[in-house]
This record gives sequence, structure tokens and C-alpha cells, in this order.
Amino acid sequence: MKIAVLLGGRSPERDVSIASGTGVLAALRRRGHDAAAVDPALPGGEAAAGGGRIDETPGTPPPPLEPGKVLGWLSSPAILEAEAVFVGLHGGSGEDGTVQALLGEAGIPFAGTGVLGSALAMDKDRSKALFREAGVSTADHLLVPAGLAAGDFVGAVRERIGYPLVVKPNTQGSSVGFSFVEGPDALDAALAEAHRWDDAIVEAYVPGREVTVAILDGRALPVVEIIPEGGFYDYKRKYTKGTSRYVAPADLPAKTAGRLAREAVLAFRALRCRDYARVDFRLREDGVPACLEVNTLPGMTELSLVPMAAAAAGIGFDELVERICRMAVERRSTDRS
Repeated sequence: MKIAVLLGGRSPERDVSIASGTGVLAALRRRGHDAAAVDPALPGGEAAAGGGRIDETPGTPPPPLEPGKVLGWLSSPAILEAEAVFVGLHGGSGEDGTVQALLGEAGIPFAGTGVLGSALAMDKDRSKALFREAGVSTADHLLVPAGLAAGDFVGAVRERIGYPLVVKPNTQGSSVGFSFVEGPDALDAALAEAHRWDDAIVEAYVPGREVTVAILDGRALPVVEIIPEGGFYDYKRKYTKGTSRYVAPADLPAKTAGRLAREAVLAFRALRCRDYARVDFRLREDGVPACLEVNTLPGMTELSLVPMAAAAAGIGFDELVERICRMAVERRSTDRS
């Protein structure tokens, strides 16, 4: 296969994307495929794979391109000659359906969820509403639009959500802008941090275990439990070695693991996802899950959870990447038949 791997981009998760894309490129090349890196944030798009270092805080994207060069990557040889594109971007326009729409309009097959599913999954407020309609358990929440005074929401937060709670941007990933709030005195600062990126989600804190379910081709892989050391599973603990432990498959009763798998597939379908994704949950002590979000472009770094779940199912990293790309190539063949 001839595959273009989109990596980098301009979101706060740029460093994570470069690490993911570098890993995907290496996997494809080890399987004998022709893979090239494309960075939409660079002039012309074409970029050599490299880097992959993730700091403890989100990185800074490169300077904006001139207006006439923003879409230069879409006509780069690596894209035009590819049989399919592996979208390894995280956050921002790479994950919210914008890049997917551009590829679709250009007639270029790509791996992963399409335009509508990407947009829905990126919007936590809308996705949680769809979870409830589909029968997927999720925590109560409020949307606090950016630009509105936090004081206007204090009463609603107290009555509908209660403390402790979590605050996070509505359309970011990798726990960018995340805050844990124990009481009303800390709410203003938490909302200000989330509003640096987008509208804010105020969500009831669900005590319990942190678990995730990867979906591959519509089927749930083994549940993975995340055990952050000394705190929450924030940006630092996601990408710094030694700050979190993982159990794959998670040590859970069969009934609980089965419920998580069913609800993960329901969430995946409710958001019109495709190919693969990762569904994150908090698991209460009584075994009742609360779905946090669906990540349509989960990380592909050495610490990433989808490769970990795949390994627990007997699927190696290189095979996983190849299978995801083949789904896109097969769609290309179907579209042309």
C-alpha cells in the first residue's frame, strides 16, 4: 500500500500527533508499505518523520501559513499519489471533521471516522446528549459558553452538578485545559483555564476507576484500566513514562467487562464512528460505568491505549496499523467499482 500519514498540525496536541504519526510510519514501513509523512502546518505539507518527544505540557504550533498556502498539503505528491491517508492528527481541525471534509471533497480515501462522526465526537456536549439517547450511561454536565460570566452559572452548577466536579474544554483532547474542582472557590479559575481553548464543560465527578475500551472495525477490544500515580490522568500522566500504570486486560468481573464493551460499541455507533476509536469511562464501585467521551483519533504512541488493548487481543502494533489502513484502501476499491 501507498499511504500518506498526516501528523503535526496546529492544535495544542501537535507533539502527541508527531509522536503518533512517527510510530505509524515506522509500522507501515516495517510491513513493507510505502509511507510518507505530511504535516498540514508546514509549507507544502511534506515533512520528514522525526521527533516524537512529548513534553509535560502542550506544545506550541509553528507560525500560521499565508492564506494562499494553508491548503498546500492537500495537493502535495505524497497525498495525491497515496492509495489512502492515515489521519494521525489530534485535536483541532485535524479531528473535528474539517480535514476529513477536505479529503472527502478531494476524493481521497482516509482511515478513521468520517466528517459527521468526527464533528460529533469532538463536541463533548453534543456527544453526551447522543450517549443518553442511545442508552449509554454518562455523567451530568453543563455547557458554559466562553465569554459568559462564571458567576451566572454558580447556582446551576451547585443545583445540577454539585461538588466535586471536573471542568474541561468542550472540544479538546489529551486532557488539555482539564481541572478538578473541589468547591466553588476554585470554579472561576477552572473555567478561565478551559475558556482559553473553547466553551467549557462542567461535569459531575464520578469516583471510581479509569477504564477505556478500544473499538476496531466495530468490535470491542479488551478493557484497559489506567492507574495514574498520585493524581488524575491529566496531560502529564498520559505522556510521561512512570506516571501511570496500565492493566490490559483490566481485572474486572466478566459481567462488568461485558457491559463496558456493549456501551462502548453503542457510543461508537451513536456518533457514527468508523474503523477504530477509543471510548473512555469512569467505573463506579458498584460496576456502573459513566462514558466520558469517544476519541476518534486516539494516540498511537508507545504509551497509547489502543495499541495496548490490541496487544491484549493478540494484535501487534504493526498489524493494527496495517488493518486500519486496509479498511480505507478497501473503501477506495468499493467506491470505484
